[in-house]
Amino acid sequence: MAKDAKDAKPVEEGAAEAPKKKSKKLLIIILAAVLVLVLAGGGAAYVLLKKTDHADDEESADETAAPAKKKKDGHEVPPVFVSLEPFTVNLIPETGDQYLQVVLSVELEDPLGEAAVKGQMPKIRNNITLLLSSKKASELLPKEGKERLAESLKDEINSVIEPPKKNKKGESVATEGPVKSVLFTSFIIQ
Repeated sequence: MAKDAKDAKPVEEGAAEAPKKKSKKLLIIILAAVLVLVLAGGGAAYVLLKKTDHADDEESADETAAPAKKKKDGHEVPPVFVSLEPFTVNLIPETGDQYLQVVLSVELEDPLGEAAVKGQMPKIRNNITLLLSSKKASELLPKEGKERLAESLKDEINSVIEPPKKNKKGESVATEGPVKSVLFTSFIIQ
């Protein structure tokens, strides 16, 4: 029995060594797979970032072709957008009751104009509501009608912020206000 006990130990030790060899091989395979994935991900990131850098170069070339408005100190000033609350008004009836629901965004020349717009917001909303409710649906449906309306809204907002001044002859002269354009975010006629 003593021989059997001695013989049994080496067999058990050999059995224990076999799984260790398999686990080392498995570990090497897993590490190699992870390394391949990391390298593939790094290569993909490099390619994508390289394309983005190329696109940025094209954008900077476009910016040099058409320079944006600059301040006196030479820094570029991005436009400022102010979103207004939705307007819902009754239009002048043509074929029964018709409603206009519109959401506007106002593009300003500089950030200082935002405070002026927000400071005059009740008056601006009143004048816009009166202007919108004086329109017919047939005037607003074509693209040209919407463009004329946007221009009228721009003039109306600018006249609230910077009222027209009178010249020497007593005629009203519209001043250039901070509003560069009026953009329609939503435009629904029912």
